[in-house]
Amino acid sequence: MEIRIIDALRRAGKPMSADMLMMEFEDKDSAAVALQRLLAEGRLLLTRKRKLALPEQAGLVYGRVQAHARGFGFFIPEDGSSDLFLPADAMHGAMHGDKVWARVTDQVSKNGTPEAEIVLIAVRAHQRIVGTFDSENHAGGFVVPDETRIPMDMFIKDTDMHGAKPGDKVVAEIVQYPDGRRPITGKITEVLGRKDQAGTDILSIVRRFDLPEKFSKGALRLAKAVKEPGEDIIAQREDLRGWTVITIDGADAKDLDDAISLKRLSDGNYLLGVHIADVSSYVAEGSALDKDAYERGTSVYLLDRVLPMLPQELSNGVCSLNEKQNKLTLSCIMQVDKSGKIVDHRIAETVINSCRRMVYDEVNSMLEGDKELCDKYADVLPMLLEMKELMKILNSKRMKRGSIDFDLDEARITLDETGQPVDVARAERGASHRIIEEFMLAANETVAQHLYKLCKPCMYRVHEKPDREKLSELNVFLQTLGYGLRGVNDVQPRTFQKILLAAKGTKEEVIVNRVTLRSMKKARYCEANLGHFGLAAEHYCHFTSPIRRYPDLVVHRLLKELIHGSLDDRRAAEWNELLPKMAAHCSDREKVAQEAERAVDELKKCEYMSKRIGDEFNALISGVAQFGFFAALDNTVEGMVRIASLDDDYYVCDEKNYRLVGRRTGRVFRLGDEVRVKVVGTDTESLNVDFELVKEKGGESFIVGRKRIEKPNNKSQKAAGKKQGRSVHKAAKGRGY
Repeated sequence: MEIRIIDALRRAGKPMSADMLMMEFEDKDSAAVALQRLLAEGRLLLTRKRKLALPEQAGLVYGRVQAHARGFGFFIPEDGSSDLFLPADAMHGAMHGDKVWARVTDQVSKNGTPEAEIVLIAVRAHQRIVGTFDSENHAGGFVVPDETRIPMDMFIKDTDMHGAKPGDKVVAEIVQYPDGRRPITGKITEVLGRKDQAGTDILSIVRRFDLPEKFSKGALRLAKAVKEPGEDIIAQREDLRGWTVITIDGADAKDLDDAISLKRLSDGNYLLGVHIADVSSYVAEGSALDKDAYERGTSVYLLDRVLPMLPQELSNGVCSLNEKQNKLTLSCIMQVDKSGKIVDHRIAETVINSCRRMVYDEVNSMLEGDKELCDKYADVLPMLLEMKELMKILNSKRMKRGSIDFDLDEARITLDETGQPVDVARAERGASHRIIEEFMLAANETVAQHLYKLCKPCMYRVHEKPDREKLSELNVFLQTLGYGLRGVNDVQPRTFQKILLAAKGTKEEVIVNRVTLRSMKKARYCEANLGHFGLAAEHYCHFTSPIRRYPDLVVHRLLKELIHGSLDDRRAAEWNELLPKMAAHCSDREKVAQEAERAVDELKKCEYMSKRIGDEFNALISGVAQFGFFAALDNTVEGMVRIASLDDDYYVCDEKNYRLVGRRTGRVFRLGDEVRVKVVGTDTESLNVDFELVKEKGGESFIVGRKRIEKPNNKSQKAAGKKQGRSVHKAAKGRGY
């Protein structure tokens, strides 16, 4: 129905009143529901004359606001085109995350970015705000938002304080949104606890990102009624319980949704089995369980807790591929030749019985020759050795086609029983991690190709080519480090692969990885097969994690309908109408989950560094800004060296060359330089860690491993020392393919 409404407006060629539009449809009730949905999603808008219009008819662009703590922001178009700058006076009451309609103006920012202004706010991102309550008198108080990109305090009347005291973490419902003249006002609905109370910090992040904690009564009732499969169900499936099947996961993981097997065939080929929990057998489409899972979109992992997509009876119980239990699975069984080519495959409803619940660290030790572990797991050791062999073959083939392998610095954060961080270290990725990664990539790609070649619907995982503008910026940065980016106009994945390989093992490796990743578009879900640039894959989807990702559950349903012969043209048409909205929703939920997980990580890193005031570390300059530079420690913690602390000269930002330049001495601090820093302060509210450079005996700041200290020996460099530039902080955290 939504498509028919859009077609009617396109045929009209101009905005229409709702009454006029309704005359086009016999089923006016369905049309009215569809119309409200289109307005809520921002796919239609109301003009000032209360007429319905398509965005192209009003000359507007739909997208999302990314606000800045200083009041301005950026407009992120939904169509993936380049971001636009939003001056503070063009925000017109829009807040961070709001979905809006914007008009491109003829203005350009100081940095040459085209500007836009907000015309209409379609969907508010925030109905409530989480923050710290403060009160100076009896006339009310204020909530200081935890979200720094909401650069205004919320006013609370004395009658709406809900018993909150200064220093409490609270949740406040928005009563009045800002409109450019009036401030944001609200009423407190929940007091979470004192801001320094154990557990309040992560609970505040849960509330801030509006993450669902409780399941509906209907979903819980269905979850409790689920039973392990009986022999009658097992008899209807392909029985693989005689195969040697194992799982490899983290030691604390409870939601085990993938298992693997490997056999060597008589012709020398490998028979690789990727067996995935058959969640769709327990979660019926449209059920209360399904609705709750769709709302969440993904499980969220917050260090001391997991907010699962499915109730624990399913996620940790009947669906989890626990050791020595009969489990229903959907298996992608691939025949792989010695070159890594998948020469045959089949997808089947199966039943398995995992013989071993393996742990990443133990498998890594086994593959490195740990005798005690090799003896303990002697029954699966030969298969694990062949898995390592096949992993290398698959990886080599993927690299040959140009797949980009980012080596990102993920953190491993250890908490004590009170939730306090006791260690922060770089997470190591061993052979066992790479085995699972390569096998899951192979299965995901095979499933996407399977559905595509049969002309069936699919929710693809797509990753589009980077924008030319972003590539030009990246090229400038890479040239400052001695790397070149060729073919900006027609860049291929192999181009990035070569750069990352050239940087491997160098001091600037982490920075090159970060900045290169930052230049990429974000992977997302889509009903159309747009390919996956980062993997250099023509077809790709997510199939391997249906316990924790809703898109995988969708792909499972499509495969099972195909297996049972019910995915006919009529049903395919139904899916094709559903998938665009589902894909956009799942992409949004993934983004929220990633931001929440990152916020918890940064909070615990900040808490960890607060106990290390005065400690010294080697660090890598990871970002440059007008107010100083960011420095990343080897344990992934990032902090700021403020320009005010650089007292040997007056430093200014040379944005084009990613560096700070001293006006008098010509001393340079450049992205990728290694420096010695001391921790001088932390702020767990703003999540800032402050560093100062360590002084040498002579009084100069200590620089470690500098390739060269540049002197202003030419006009262009001296000029650079007189030019102020905007922030060019380039840090990025890994995102999943």
